[in-house]
Amino acid sequence: MAQEVIAPPYDVINAREASDLAKGRPNSFLHISRPEIDLEKNIQYNDPSVYETGKQNLRKMIENDVLIEDAEDMIYLYEMIDNDIHQLGIAAVSSVEAYEENLIKRHEFTKPDKELDRVNNISSLNAQTGPVLLTYRDNEKLSSLLEMISDRESPIYDVKSIDGISHRIYQVNQSEEQREILNLINSMDALFIADGHHRSAAAALVKQNRQAKNSRHTGQESYNYFLTVSFPESQMKILDYNRLIKNTHGLSMHEILAKLGDNFEVKKVEHAFRPSNRNHFGMYTDHQWYSLKLKHSITAGDPVEKLDVAMLHNLILEPIFKIGDERTDPNIDFVGGARGMEGLELRVDSNQMDFAFSLYPTPIEALIEVASAGMIMPPKSTWFEPKLVDGLLSHKID
Repeated sequence: MAQEVIAPPYDVINAREASDLAKGRPNSFLHISRPEIDLEKNIQYNDPSVYETGKQNLRKMIENDVLIEDAEDMIYLYEMIDNDIHQLGIAAVSSVEAYEENLIKRHEFTKPDKELDRVNNISSLNAQTGPVLLTYRDNEKLSSLLEMISDRESPIYDVKSIDGISHRIYQVNQSEEQREILNLINSMDALFIADGHHRSAAAALVKQNRQAKNSRHTGQESYNYFLTVSFPESQMKILDYNRLIKNTHGLSMHEILAKLGDNFEVKKVEHAFRPSNRNHFGMYTDHQWYSLKLKHSITAGDPVEKLDVAMLHNLILEPIFKIGDERTDPNIDFVGGARGMEGLELRVDSNQMDFAFSLYPTPIEALIEVASAGMIMPPKSTWFEPKLVDGLLSHKID
């Protein structure tokens, strides 16, 4: 039933898209990850009945043997394949304590409302159903071991997501190989959260809540772990994460171009402009694309200040459009690179927004540098593709 069950992550589609995808698919995992699709239209995502419906849907899928619990602890390999993509990593549960002690490093702040939503989701389901995406520095010995296992074993699941990516899951059945994988991972200085900061933070809060209520807490309970899939850094693919702006200050185009000219070489271009290098941006407004090339490279020692997303904010969004905190300012929105330049043009041409800015993708090395320094990247700095699917692996907690 795997092909029937799999679903995109809960946070990359809206309720309408989720409803359309789940139509005629009673075993779609969207009934668990986006249970509002089974309730009245326009219900709030955080209504208590949404969490209760997800809980009942999960219970039914377990009772109907759609989802089956392993009889023993298991490590899996998770493989994603397409024409130009091959990612092979480890699916397991990781230590919440390691996250709390910054051995599993973060690079983003979380939003309290989204964090609370994930806490309520996990607490209601008594399960973590969306894996956190981790990365680690390349390790040749570990990669060779994973390749050997995947070449030898047949996948227990081999499915194709709606974007055409093949997702394969392999069991690591041999105990000596399990131990070797764990030893290699645990000998690393750190793991790095790529995608899933709200799920990680929520897992930590659920653990703290349950630990406080458990007078016999040992540290071995299942709530001490959270569901993760980890890939080596060289296999990670980051797309651009672009910005949309509402020009609420009523600046004229002449004024905006004059202000941009202080720091950028500004040129009109005939086609949609997707930057191919760092320090280069595209701008779209009134059916016209512009190329914005930074005049002077920024050589700050601060790894955050060197990021293109930080430059865009510091040199354009804040001084010209008066955008403050990008997490909360109502005049900014974000579009992941998977939706292409067309996604930006559509929002501007429909007059929902006034300006679009396209960026060069943040390199994975920059993410690791920022996280290793204990610093935080600007909001929406990275968009990872391909996305893991929900439904293949979940982690029940006490």
